Amino acid sequence: MNNKNLFVRLLVMSMATVFILFTSGCKKDDKNEKDQDTGSAVDHAFAEATYDDVNTISDQAAITGALWTYKSGGMENTLLSNCATITHDTTITPKLLIIDFGTSNCLCSDGRYRRGRILVTYSGAYRDSSSSHTISFNNYYVNDYKVDGSKTVTNGGHNSNGNLFFNISVNGLITAPGGQTLDWNSTRVREWTQGESTIFDWTDDVYQITGTASGNSFLGKNFTASISSPLVVALNCRWIKDGDLEFTPAGLYTRYIDYGHIGGNCDRLAKVTINGYDFIIELR
Repeated sequence: MNNKNLFVRLLVMSMATVFILFTSGCKKDDKNEKDQDTGSAVDHAFAEATYDDVNTISDQAAITGALWTYKSGGMENTLLSNCATITHDTTITPKLLIIDFGTSNCLCSDGRYRRGRILVTYSGAYRDSSSSHTISFNNYYVNDYKVDGSKTVTNGGHNSNGNLFFNISVNGLITAPGGQTLDWNSTRVREWTQGESTIFDWTDDVYQITGTASGNSFLGKNFTASISSPLVVALNCRWIKDGDLEFTPAGLYTRYIDYGHIGGNCDRLAKVTINGYDFIIELR
């Protein structure tokens, strides 16, 4: 073989190697580009907040007969407002609590629009060990997202820390204004860490939430989720303040969601880490 032919063969082999490396690099970049989507993580955070919010509304109505936190006025408007009326039927078994926001959107003090009804059937007093209540919905909307499904809450008594805790299961469905649906199923433990003794003051209540979830995002992506550090929910803040969650869409990298990356402040921002890359998302 002469030098010229050898040179040509080596040149072809080198070009082929470069092409393989280039295309492999493109495929890797394409995968990373595909897996930088944070939309399903935002969907999960939205479901988490929506069903926790429903729990808070029901708790307040059950204990005080008022929903001042969700009304257009302040604490002085503890009984009546344009946002919600409460009907409490204790003559039937189980007892029934109806929280009715009306048929038109009402702007509540947490900045969200609500309409429709939340239905709560319960047995036993809210603070009594082993008591339970089940939450369902009748044309209930939050910011024009329709909330369906059910949520069951059972009082587990006081734990070893001396805090009241609740075992919670959710079989939820949220429909977006455009018709897309979000399925969300979860098993949770909700621990009341601050404010239990101040029955009529909701501004100092703080909960820690642990557990797992699964479902299907608005774009049809299956996912699983597990809380790795307890989520901190303070009733004087409309977003989850702190905690970490591992969220895995089917076939993609696990997303690590840090709700308290700005020191656990009350803000709508969370950090999502995907395959070593950090993204900041805005919670709904």
